[in-house]
Amino acid sequence: MKDEYDFTDAEQGRFYRPIEALEIPVYLDKENRDFLMKKVKKHGKNFSLTHVVNALIRQDIEITKHIAL
Repeated sequence: MKDEYDFTDAEQGRFYRPIEALEIPVYLDKENRDFLMKKVKKHGKNFSLTHVVNALIRQDIEITKHIAL
């Protein structure tokens, strides 16, 4: 390491990203992924695994809202 560093042109927060902006990968179990991929392939190119998983999560959220009054 150097004894001294020059931070004259440094910019604070240059690489900062708020936690809400981070894309966090979600890994599915092999059985779940295979099942969902079969469903996606049946519907053609307009569907993606991300679209299907998000739709399922939205449905679960709605069900939970109705159950947990």
